[in-house]
Amino acid sequence: MDAKNILVEKNLRLVAHIVKKYAGSGRDMDELIAIGIVGLVKAVNTFKMDKGSRLGTYAARCIDNELLMMLRTERKLNREISLYEPIGTDKEGNEISFIDVVEDTSEDVVDSLMLSERIQKMYIAIDEVLTDREREIIYKRYGLRGYKEVTQREIGKMMGISRSYVSRIEKKALEKLRHRMADFGIMW
Repeated sequence: MDAKNILVEKNLRLVAHIVKKYAGSGRDMDELIAIGIVGLVKAVNTFKMDKGSRLGTYAARCIDNELLMMLRTERKLNREISLYEPIGTDKEGNEISFIDVVEDTSEDVVDSLMLSERIQKMYIAIDEVLTDREREIIYKRYGLRGYKEVTQREIGKMMGISRSYVSRIEKKALEKLRHRMADFGIMW
């Protein structure tokens, strides 16, 4: 029990990092962090070392899932909402609508850097773990490395194989990439 408590304490920053993605949801940050901590505790209690992933990777997924479940539940309860519906007031007493909170289009520099780093690691993973055929299918399927994004059927015609075979190759390649990206500490 002491070890689990230590793991939870040592991974609280992970909760705060993941909760930042949900800052625009209109929810109180303290509430989001509390829900994220519930996900972290669940992760620590259910983590299996023999499954081949790291605790941080597994915990990130659990925290994210807990937050998403909360938002889905809330969305079911509040099916209809107007973007212009007042949700509060600012410091000067002006009414704030939902669209004012959601419509933040400023780019977060940290998020941009993290995305750039993830893309670089993805290309490294593609080069390290995929065969030439898998690499070609992934590039064409998702429009990477200058290829135009195409369907599995179109790839099948280009390569002289069936669409279902392309699908199986793509699925296997994505699973390889998912495992390699997890080694980098990146979940997708």
